[in-house]
Amino acid sequence: MTLTQKRILILAIIIVIAAVLGRLAVRAVMNLMLGGTMSGGNFL
Repeated sequence: MTLTQKRILILAIIIVIAAVLGRLAVRAVMNLMLGGTMSGGNFL
């Protein structure tokens, strides 16, 4: 496996992890604002 292939593979893994964490962060914020089960709050 060449250096370029390793870089592409690592970049792909980072992109997948970032997408998953981003989705979770958005859901957590929406849950917080809309009074979901995470906080029990209702800011809107």
